[in-house]
Order: sequence, then C-alpha cells, then structure tokens
Amino acid sequence: MAETVDILAFSPHPDDAELYCAGTLLACARMGRRIGIADLTRGELSTRGTLASRARETAAATRALGLDARVNLGIADGNIANTPANRLTVIRVIRALRPSTILLPYPVDRHPDHGNASVLVREALFQSGLAKVRTARGGKAQQPHRPAKAFYYMLAHDFVPQFVVDVSAGQDRKLEAIRCYATQFHTGAKAGRGPQTYVSSPDFLEALVARSRRLGFLAGARYGEGFEALQPLGVDASVLF
Repeated sequence: MAETVDILAFSPHPDDAELYCAGTLLACARMGRRIGIADLTRGELSTRGTLASRARETAAATRALGLDARVNLGIADGNIANTPANRLTVIRVIRALRPSTILLPYPVDRHPDHGNASVLVREALFQSGLAKVRTARGGKAQQPHRPAKAFYYMLAHDFVPQFVVDVSAGQDRKLEAIRCYATQFHTGAKAGRGPQTYVSSPDFLEALVARSRRLGFLAGARYGEGFEALQPLGVDASVLF
C-alpha cells in the first residue's frame, strides 16, 4: 500500500465507493494517479452477510480496483455522527494519506449514514488544514493538510451534476469490484439467500448501470459518473473553448 495517495474517496460503508465513484478512481489510476478509499464503518448493521464475509469481499474489491491504499476508520455503523472524536479520526487519515483531491458523499440521500458522512467529512476536510487542530499518528505529530479539491459524488439520490467523468474504459472493472460483494448484491445463485433488501434486488444494479449510461450519454461518453464541486472550478479557456 502507498504511504500517500492523490485521490481519496470517503465511503460510508464498504461498497459505497465501488458503487458510486469507482469508475472515476480507475480513470485517475490510468493517468498515473495513486488512488485510495477510506471506509468510515465496517457495515456491521447490514442485513445480509457478516463482518467476516464483508471484510473478505472488501479485500477482493480492493484487489479488483488495484487500490494503492484502503483504510477503515471503525466508526459505528448507523452512528456516523459529526462529533469531535469522529472528526479527528477523519483528519488523521487525511493528514496521513495527504490526498490532493477528496471524493465525498452528496449530503442528500435516502440513507441517513450517507448524509451524515458527507457533513462529517466536509467539516474534517476544513479542520485538517488548521495548525491548531493537533493530531498524532504512531506517536508522531501530524502536519496540517487540506486537499486542494473536493467533489461530491452521487449515491442513491440524483442531482444535476456540474461535470461528468467518462468512466467507460473502467466500467467492466468497476462492475467486477461491485460483484465481489456477493452477500450484498444480486450476483448470481447466492443472491436469493437471506432477506431481500433495497440493494439485493437485480433491479438495483440494473438501475445503477442505466444511470451511468444516461450520464455518459449526456457527456458524449458511453458511461459516466456525475459530481458537484465544493468550490468553484477554474477552467483554462483553451480547454473549454
């Protein structure tokens, strides 16, 4: 695993980043960027599967994506609260991995953890740059670090994106990573076992792919992922025009 990364996606639960922004991570990797995921929880409240099976699935998805770093913050599933302790936990990861760009969940979503994760990461992102907010890792004081860019990614809730990333080249690999979570999603024979949930229906992944096709079509690509910037984007006129 790399000591630092260029792009870091914060995922409320193991599998959220795979579902909603892995295509963009893969696109960045193809450009030579180091990519990573920080899972806030272990997904221990998931209706299907166990902590052990989820850990195995996460490890397989990490290999499928070729991540340079993946960490789990151990925040309680169902209780992603914006507390001082949780902010410091997120800040330690940002200061340790020192990404230049953060991907974080959009603040509006059907799942309370997703919206709460967005608020938590956004506040930690700002405080990570404050010298008087002191953290340590391995007994050594950490230096302040505030990533230059941060973008909201789209979860279950649709929003009008400010920009769409062409993820066509990595779409098959993204789906491979998603299918690693066999206990969570409809991936074949095992999909019918256990109670059915919002994400275990075959319609869920079909709808996810359909949205990616729609976003890609709008941007002149086959598949796309949509984002909203936390701050105004500067665009070189020669690129835009």
